[in-house]
Amino acid sequence: MTALARKLDVIRDKGGLRSTDVANLLGTRPETVSRWNQGKAHPHASTEKALLELEYIIDQLSDFYAPDQARQFVFARQRLLDGRSPAELIRQGAIDEVLLLVGQLRDGVYL
Repeated sequence: MTALARKLDVIRDKGGLRSTDVANLLGTRPETVSRWNQGKAHPHASTEKALLELEYIIDQLSDFYAPDQARQFVFARQRLLDGRSPAELIRQGAIDEVLLLVGQLRDGVYL
């Protein structure tokens, strides 16, 4: 198993995200994610960075959400993100905003 496949497993197992979800978040196709998982292809550098950030977000969420709840958090609008969803921000490359919110949730800080 490749390192990238292990990251995808964490995203699936801890975050309840399917290949189609990952593809949607990263602006690629599910078939491409499948090829990454099989070690037949590698993402572009910027896409790989976003994938690593997504894995980090999911790992953090798994400390207080079950996989299905983590998936819902990613795709649901959040009041603390001005009604935007983490998925929307991830697609736009605004991962830092999502990381800030996850950090606030972890620390019990709600501004």
